[in-house]
Amino acid sequence: MKLEWTRAGLVLASVAGLAGAAQADRIKNPTAVFSGLDKITGRIVSFEVRIDETVQFGALQMTPRVCFTKPPTETPNTTSFVEVEEAGADGKTRKVFSGWMFAASPGLHGIEHPVYDIWLVDCKGGTEVIAEPKEKPEELPPIEASPQRTSAEPARPGDIMAPADSVQPLPPAPPVSSAPPQPRQPARRGLQDFNRNAPLINTDR
Repeated sequence: MKLEWTRAGLVLASVAGLAGAAQADRIKNPTAVFSGLDKITGRIVSFEVRIDETVQFGALQMTPRVCFTKPPTETPNTTSFVEVEEAGADGKTRKVFSGWMFAASPGLHGIEHPVYDIWLVDCKGGTEVIAEPKEKPEELPPIEASPQRTSAEPARPGDIMAPADSVQPLPPAPPVSSAPPQPRQPARRGLQDFNRNAPLINTDR
């Protein structure tokens, strides 16, 4: 489950990277550089392929369609759209891969084959810079100043009312007398016979 979430996160990151790359300048290159691995022999071969040229690597035939890099002033991002086909024993070919390859993440969109692995290394020879249109930031509408309400208009619930000019400040509190307080005499109360009306309980039993 964790592996699936990691793979989904990488796919989303690549989609976001492609969306960002579509709005940035890029260089169109005539040559793509790849590396291929033969899993049986363990041999790794590096080779160059011109755009729209088909080369044979083992039983695979691959054709790069485009190869883009970024100008030196921007973050490196080398990508290539590649089509890969495999020749069968019957002479017919079947498509093995068709999509984008990323030099920075070779395992993200790689060729899934039991015998061969091919990944993008670089693009070179390009001098033509393709300027992509930059999206202008959406401008917010101007904030209109709220009209000042005259004193003749009635107040609405929730309004903060300014103090009226006619309100006078409270007078200062009288000074506290320094004379010691006089002790209070306890009030005398008449003695009451609380047992007169109390019920009698016979305890002789």
